[in-house]
Amino acid sequence: MTNLNAFLAPGMLVEHPQQPDWGQGQVQSNIGNKITVNFRNAGKVVIDGSRVALLLSEES
Repeated sequence: MTNLNAFLAPGMLVEHPQQPDWGQGQVQSNIGNKITVNFRNAGKVVIDGSRVALLLSEES
């Protein structure tokens, strides 16, 4: 599996593989390994991109 975190840009839609209940999230920023995502059901979360590989989400 390729880690796409480095290519995530603001506005892209993602999902957290270990937290499906958070729902779809929109990338707010991606600086170094810190990715800030605003999730539909969890609010704003800062993800350590070196530990979690976010998944691209389909538009919905």
